[in-house]
Amino acid sequence: MNPELVAFAHRLADAARAETLPRWRTGLDADDKGGRDFDPVTDADREAERAMRALIEAEYPEHGIAGEEFPDRAASGPFCWSLDPVDGTRSFICGLPNWVTLIALLEDGAPVLGLIDAPCLGERYVGFEGAEGLRTSGCTALAEARLSTTDPYLFEDPGQWERLRGAARTVRYGHDGYAYARLAAGSLDLVVECGLKPHDYNALIPVVRAAGGMIGDWHGGEDFGAGNVIAAATRALYEEAVALLA
Repeated sequence: MNPELVAFAHRLADAARAETLPRWRTGLDADDKGGRDFDPVTDADREAERAMRALIEAEYPEHGIAGEEFPDRAASGPFCWSLDPVDGTRSFICGLPNWVTLIALLEDGAPVLGLIDAPCLGERYVGFEGAEGLRTSGCTALAEARLSTTDPYLFEDPGQWERLRGAARTVRYGHDGYAYARLAAGSLDLVVECGLKPHDYNALIPVVRAAGGMIGDWHGGEDFGAGNVIAAATRALYEEAVALLA
């Protein structure tokens, strides 16, 4: 991975922090994007994405941009940045600290660089091929696993979640993208979610894989189009989760 692009990803995260942190715990209003359930968006989401877009447009005008809050900008080459300025906006508006900024660089449509930034916690997780520093727990069995999902009520088939929950050692909820960061750092073992969008999962893939973890879809492949994602500390744990979801 080009060190200049890694350094630039850090600059994007710094620019987003400058917009999000001052707005955290200020009681700011959230607009509803609409849909089946309340889907909040705040000025922090919008301004952080604007700041990141401005940097990309100024320094890498040939790169594409695919963000959560504004229309995509097409690339004139192989690279595109995927931006989620506040992943976990519900946590953000509740004054909780475990929301994150997700930044990914895609090359020919595949995520090759991922960054998960947790501004309130002062933590940052970066992954790409050859990156060092992160390592999963090595857990191989669901019976020993620390399992997480953001919201079990998002599962269309409640029985699928109940099978996982019943087999796992312990379960935690509500961490959005931060759960994948902690999996890469070794304090969670398995994260299972559904209905994610590309800006939700693009950054997670390189981070989990750089830490030695396994991330794929619910069928044992790598088709993330449906937004159904399993991230696991090991392939054995991933395959056990796939079998239970089948």
